[in-house]
Amino acid sequence: MSTDVLSVRLPAEIKARLDALAASTGRPVAFYVREAVVEQLATLEYAYTLRSEAEQIRRGEARTRPLNAVMEDGLTNGLD
Repeated sequence: MSTDVLSVRLPAEIKARLDALAASTGRPVAFYVREAVVEQLATLEYAYTLRSEAEQIRRGEARTRPLNAVMEDGLTNGLD
């Protein structure tokens, strides 16, 4: 697995907590930072995609369907 280096500025309190966790477990701080990013990245991507789609809808740039049409499709396709 290829890796790259990333520098991140953190509040002193967060860095102290990471240091304490690393010291108590014997793992490097970088391990926990990587774990946190991996765990939260999909959530952040999803949230920002939803935000972008909502903005497109508000600007009239995206097609939408009425709820009743979506519901009817679900019922006719056995998704009730």
